[in-house]
Amino acid sequence: MLEPFYPKEYVDSTYEINFEGWYKKGYRGVIFDVDNTLVPHGAPADDRAKQLFAQLQELGFQSVLLSNNKEPRVKSFCESVVGATYIYKAGKPKSGGYEQAMKRMGTDVHTTLFVGDQIFTDVWGANRTGIYTILVKPIHPKEEIQIVLKRYLERIVLHFYKKKGASL
Repeated sequence: MLEPFYPKEYVDSTYEINFEGWYKKGYRGVIFDVDNTLVPHGAPADDRAKQLFAQLQELGFQSVLLSNNKEPRVKSFCESVVGATYIYKAGKPKSGGYEQAMKRMGTDVHTTLFVGDQIFTDVWGANRTGIYTILVKPIHPKEEIQIVLKRYLERIVLHFYKKKGASL
């Protein structure tokens, strides 16, 4: 019943993901959520994010920022990192934005990773599209009220995810 919301992996931070290992496994594209996945909500790209995108480009990855946010927010972040494009007002969890991102990168569901911090938009949408999902813990606890409310429901899903014995 809850499986459509389960990520394939659940890790503490985007910055601990072994992207070199994923590249060796044949993955060539990464779709990222921005807020609370790469930086705190509304924050500009920091040195850690800039270094990550430089590393991804050096490895040979294509990257797309996929956000439900408005263009000024996503565009300003994207302009601060190398090798990424963006899609704003993506309509997550609908599949269209994910499919558009893969088309841009020249990848498919077998060569694309998705990294995000929300179950009911990020993970569910990527799972519906058939993309390998990596859920990360939110970077910062301060969030908009509608996200705070969803976090309570996410705890329930994560409880059953962990109980099922999924790898953490």
